Amino acid sequence: MFDTSTPLETPQYAEEDHPKIPKQKIGILVANLGTPDNYDYWSMRRYLNEFLSDRRVIDYSPFLWQPLLQLLILTSRPFRSGAAYKSIWNEAESESPLMTITKAQTAAIKKIMHEKYGDSVAVDFCMRYGNPSTKSRVRSLVRTLMINFSGRL
Repeated sequence: MFDTSTPLETPQYAEEDHPKIPKQKIGILVANLGTPDNYDYWSMRRYLNEFLSDRRVIDYSPFLWQPLLQLLILTSRPFRSGAAYKSIWNEAESESPLMTITKAQTAAIKKIMHEKYGDSVAVDFCMRYGNPSTKSRVRSLVRTLMINFSGRL
């Protein structure tokens, strides 16, 4: 049952006698590849482990790849990658440049969509690897759309 405060309308191409239904909501999720939470060893290790464990990135057998990754690569690479990230890190925002740019792009898209469509469009962003995760932001976006759609979750 829909909340009484939910605006109802007749669908654009429906017959005139079609019952009114809640206005559709649209969610836009800007997805980016990913970034570590910080440039320290453990943040870099978590990020690289998630990224390099994806079979779509490294298509070797996990039986062969995981020991190599865990014992050799992830013991030294986080130091080198962390140093590289530190050299470009956005210290003012305490985030990587990719995160800064993604947030700015999302804000710009959100502003344009709100000006054009009002509250019928929700905009958010996620990272495929790292945070905020795709799964968490999809859930959040669906929850936001459902609350706005029905007045309750």
